[in-house]
Amino acid sequence: MDALLPVIKPGIVHSPASTLRDHTFLFFGSGRPVKNWNPIRIPKLMKVKAEAHKQVSTASSAPSIDFSDPDWKSKYEQDFEARFNIPHITDVFPDAVPYPSTFCLKMRTPVSQDFAEGYPSDEKWHGYISKNDRVLLKVIRYSSPTSAGAECIDPDCTWVEQWVHRAGPREKIYFKPEEVKAAIVTCGGLCPGLNDVIRQIVITLEIYGVKKIVGIPFGYRGFSDESLAEMPLSRKVVQNIHLSGGSLLGVSRGGPSVSEIVDSMEERGINMLFVLGGNGTHAGANAIHEECHKRRLKVAVVGVPKTIDNDILLMDKTFGFDTAVEEAQRAINSAYIEAHSAYHGIGIVKLMGRSSGYIAMQASLASGQIDICLIPEVPFNLHGPHGVLSHLKYLLETKGSAVVCVAEGAGQDFLEKINATDASGNIILGDIGVHVQQETKKYFKGVGFPADVKYIDPTYMIRACRANASDGILCTVLGQNAVHGAFAGYSGITVGICNTHYVYFPIPEVIALPKIREKDCQLQKDSGSLCKFREKDCHYSSSPPIFEVYSIHSASSALTCEQ
Repeated sequence: MDALLPVIKPGIVHSPASTLRDHTFLFFGSGRPVKNWNPIRIPKLMKVKAEAHKQVSTASSAPSIDFSDPDWKSKYEQDFEARFNIPHITDVFPDAVPYPSTFCLKMRTPVSQDFAEGYPSDEKWHGYISKNDRVLLKVIRYSSPTSAGAECIDPDCTWVEQWVHRAGPREKIYFKPEEVKAAIVTCGGLCPGLNDVIRQIVITLEIYGVKKIVGIPFGYRGFSDESLAEMPLSRKVVQNIHLSGGSLLGVSRGGPSVSEIVDSMEERGINMLFVLGGNGTHAGANAIHEECHKRRLKVAVVGVPKTIDNDILLMDKTFGFDTAVEEAQRAINSAYIEAHSAYHGIGIVKLMGRSSGYIAMQASLASGQIDICLIPEVPFNLHGPHGVLSHLKYLLETKGSAVVCVAEGAGQDFLEKINATDASGNIILGDIGVHVQQETKKYFKGVGFPADVKYIDPTYMIRACRANASDGILCTVLGQNAVHGAFAGYSGITVGICNTHYVYFPIPEVIALPKIREKDCQLQKDSGSLCKFREKDCHYSSSPPIFEVYSIHSASSALTCEQ
């Protein structure tokens, strides 16, 4: 896919880590609080103001907000509104004619084949969403930048309302259902809930009256590979696909160029495209939207964020994450039983999480059986008097066993860099789980301390299963709202859940940065932002040392090492 450059986010002042009372810590180890805390002080972080943009491929750095300007707040609000404005068909076709919606709960059976006339009813249905409805993006009004987890626009923590578009069915639609050919594509890796989203998109399209629905096999590759035929979809085809994991359509990484994809869409007559995938997939979806815009094609491109790692910016949660955490409990429980049943047993579990440790962290919290949780956001040492291995020895001496959970992206500094990427452009990571296992065995053999190390890697098991009830509901509503957005005439958008409400975001805003701050700091620095760099090591002055796991509330969570 064509490369997509990063976009700079708006100016934000982040809270420094000041005192223990500013944060909630969860301890794994002896379970006792540690005295003499002195968390690393983190300076305030100011990011440069973002230029209102529609094309993310031309990101540029904008000057910082001038807080001496008495009108800076209103200017910031205008800038935010411009950036979060969602593209519409009328941007290209100002004279596009809207039609009465064919989505109405009052009547399901059309009185004629002319769907564009809507479902006549004597009683007006009040189930539609106004195009002016908004959802508040930030709901906490911080009084000070020193408040726990504070995100402030200016040093005084001035409250500025930030509104985003509410998702849902509109009273007017911009596509005649009988003229729609909708396509669904799933890209990247597997994720619990893919079939649930596919199913709901198809069902909702049929409710609108769409007859031509197809699935593109094996990601974007299906647009160019002549050996891969599109798959006709209907309610009868998708009725029970949510009862199993995986993707009915198959997945793959990479694919043809944007121009080739749009050429294929034109040839096939596709005018609605639903893209299920992560950041890279959404970058491709936005590029497809821009290419359709450039060619003046009346096409709606709508994304549904899919990442098991839960690392999509601005979203409360992405589908598949809850299921993955639940499934990870099986591996953690097995590791605990192995460790607890052995003499000086150590169970090590590696879970998914390339650049954010949400799965490892939440699984550790849910299980209550993890002694050490290692995640990409928090640097750590394996060796040394205050390292992980030394702490493991202490755990064996005091409680007889230990269980370690490590995210796949943690501790990459310890591994040899291979400078290779996969088809999606992701850096291929070293296997930190195997490294921790091997170093643990060598350490205990070297000190003459008997230890029985068991290693469990359920990486693909946690993403290949069927979605649980929580994710099933999330997938259902996401799929419905993706179709509502397309029929409402929006394109270049993605649907997500924000502060418990379903919303539409312009794609550039959710792929601008990952849902963490540290890993791509150099990338932000190169783009003009100021970055916060932390100490590499955590030092312990108390005995016994206890590892911490913290709750990641947002991209701006303060990260500290215990001492």
